[in-house]
Amino acid sequence: MKTRVRELRTAAKLTQQKLADLVHVSSRTIISIEMEQYSPSLMLAYRLAQVFGVTVEDLCCLAENKAREDQAYAEKHP
Repeated sequence: MKTRVRELRTAAKLTQQKLADLVHVSSRTIISIEMEQYSPSLMLAYRLAQVFGVTVEDLCCLAENKAREDQAYAEKHP
């Protein structure tokens, strides 16, 4: 799942470790989210959104991810 975590983290001048500490996860979790290899839980997404002062929808690129998912579904179910 695409997120804005890397973009927001670098704009806030936070290291991956510092962000991980703020939201109570490992730096590996932050790395995995930034590489789109891991989708954050709802609670983690909420914590990240709070740190950056954005909505969960904005943090998680809701519109874009929904469009991707809808497109993939449409291709499998014509």
